[in-house]
Amino acid sequence: MTKEIMLDQLIENPVIAAVKNEEGLTKALSSPCPVIFVLYGDICSIGEIVARIKRAGKTAVIHIDLIDGLANREISVRFLKTNAAADGIISTKTQLVRHARELGMITVQRFFLWDSISLENVRKYISGDNADFVEILPGIISKAVEFCVKNAHIPIIAGGLISTKTDVVSALSAGATAISTTDEDLWFEN
Repeated sequence: MTKEIMLDQLIENPVIAAVKNEEGLTKALSSPCPVIFVLYGDICSIGEIVARIKRAGKTAVIHIDLIDGLANREISVRFLKTNAAADGIISTKTQLVRHARELGMITVQRFFLWDSISLENVRKYISGDNADFVEILPGIISKAVEFCVKNAHIPIIAGGLISTKTDVVSALSAGATAISTTDEDLWFEN
């Protein structure tokens, strides 16, 4: 499996099934999704999980940080390639992504974006040729704001990555009471 093949799969069907349990895996195997992100399992079960995905003709990308029994070390990457036959890995750990790439695996570097500092870190990372794909989370912030507003009994302040008037309006429209921002221009707009 190569980056180019996975990219072709995603052009054909841009939805990746991210599974966090056996029930989700069973549904994903019968779905049209060509790529499955595995977000659960342990060192004893991951080989069979990958085998099931491959028998279904799908691409198996393992979130190495979430597999019980694997350390944040390069040997864990080699284990997933050699013993589990995974097509690729997802990780927040740059050194694991780098090693997986050296081994010829598909690599997905995961970033959590919550403020301008994390955004700058992503900018620095993606300016190089470090991974095959970058996954950013959260994908939809207004939905998260709506969820918090519905489930909280206190005012919600939305912060992080708010840099335009449209961002402010979006957060407030989703139910936030206020926003916080380091963008000084927005401090003077009402």
